[in-house]
Parts: sequence; structure tokens; C-alpha cells
Amino acid sequence: MARILALDYGKIRTGIAVTDELQIIASGLTTVDTKKIFSFLTNYLKVEKVELFVVGEPKQMNNTASESEQLIRPFIEKLQQTFPKIPVKRVDERFTSKMAFQSMIDSGLKKKQRQNKALIDEISATIILQTYLQQK
Repeated sequence: MARILALDYGKIRTGIAVTDELQIIASGLTTVDTKKIFSFLTNYLKVEKVELFVVGEPKQMNNTASESEQLIRPFIEKLQQTFPKIPVKRVDERFTSKMAFQSMIDSGLKKKQRQNKALIDEISATIILQTYLQQK
């Protein structure tokens, strides 16, 4: 089996998480400068087989799209054009940043470590991927 790759797309940084080859466990992979995301993905796909991209879908409490969806739409279109053989699924990402921050507290990270926004993005991508795996 191939891996599933989740992306918590952001204006500055994109958090990335990936499954194992059996698609059982979601793990944080890294955080990439959003300007470099396509070169990162191209290099990653040369080494690893990925069968699906899961991209976070930011929504407001009333279930409408959030403002950041305007940034994500063009990204998804380019993702589909660049890697046409890999489908894209969306997962509601409401509260993932808060959940990521709470998991950092729960795991005992010091205050200075919890201020690492790149780590929050990576953990958020992992939560998005775990949500997808549970819904599958």
C-alpha cells in the first residue's frame, strides 16, 4: 500500500503528516515554508509512494468556509494539476490548532517549545490525518 499525506496549508507554513504504508498510524513529518511546498512534495514523491492527499478544510462555526479557504482553493487546484494521479480529499480542520496546542501541553512541552508555530502546524496536520483515518 501507499502512504496518505496530509497538509495543513497556511499562508507562511504548511504542516505535513503522513501515514505508515499500511495506513494505520498518522505521524507528523515536517513543516515546510509554503513557498517551497511543491518542490518538497516533488522530492518526497520520488522516494515515497503516496496514494492520497488530505488537505484541511477551514470552516467557521456555522459550517461556512473560513476566509483562509480563498488561499487554499488555488493551492488545491495547483496540487491537482501538478500531481494529477493523486486524488485530494478534504477534512474539516476546525479546532486543530487548539487541539495541537493542548497536545503539546499534555505531552509536557515547556512554554518556549509550545511557542514553536511550525510544530503546531505539523501536529495540526497529524490531527487532520487522524481524523481522515477515523472517518475512512
